[in-house]
Amino acid sequence: MPEKPSTAAHPRSRQPKRGPGEIRIIGGRLKRSKLVVAQLPGLRPTPDRVRETLFNWLGQDLTGLRCLDLFAGSGALGLEAASRGAAWVDLVERDARLARVLTEACARLDVAEVRVHAQDALQFAARCARASYDIVFIDPPFALAESGLHAAALAAVSRLLPAGGMAYIEAPDARQLTAWSSGDAWSVYRQDRAGQVHYAVLQRKAEAGTTE
Repeated sequence: MPEKPSTAAHPRSRQPKRGPGEIRIIGGRLKRSKLVVAQLPGLRPTPDRVRETLFNWLGQDLTGLRCLDLFAGSGALGLEAASRGAAWVDLVERDARLARVLTEACARLDVAEVRVHAQDALQFAARCARASYDIVFIDPPFALAESGLHAAALAAVSRLLPAGGMAYIEAPDARQLTAWSSGDAWSVYRQDRAGQVHYAVLQRKAEAGTTE
């Protein structure tokens, strides 16, 4: 585990422990479509129950919104957004094998509005224009929760959201969510727990001196 926040977003072994599994998209026009989940260390798709709650919070209709799935993994969060009408979705995944699986899934599902980026998450965020998105999903492996990566990702995406924009984040500990969301940039819009998964939607505050 790295001792400091690193742009090496979420290292995973390139060798699977066993064959791939699958999950399903739970809502929207792609409902019940299957997504391949490679059995790689650290890959932990957001559970159905959590995704259902998340999109109840965000709204089932995301028509016209721009979304970023910053540590895409299986692509479940970003593709759920696309299924619900998002106008643009960027899936960022550093692991080359997972990025290929995501690209294949996008072609199979015919989601022209989704782009897969096989690169480091924080480097991708650093190159984006200000206020590029309406919703950002942040879900690195839980094994990196103590590394500072989550906090670094939130800091990176704070400039990519307008006032009122939403950032979703997961943690293995509620205290980590509190620590990551403290400060001047964020307010907690919704927060809950499902089993060992603590999760929250944070809302971007207006910067001091602005009228956003």
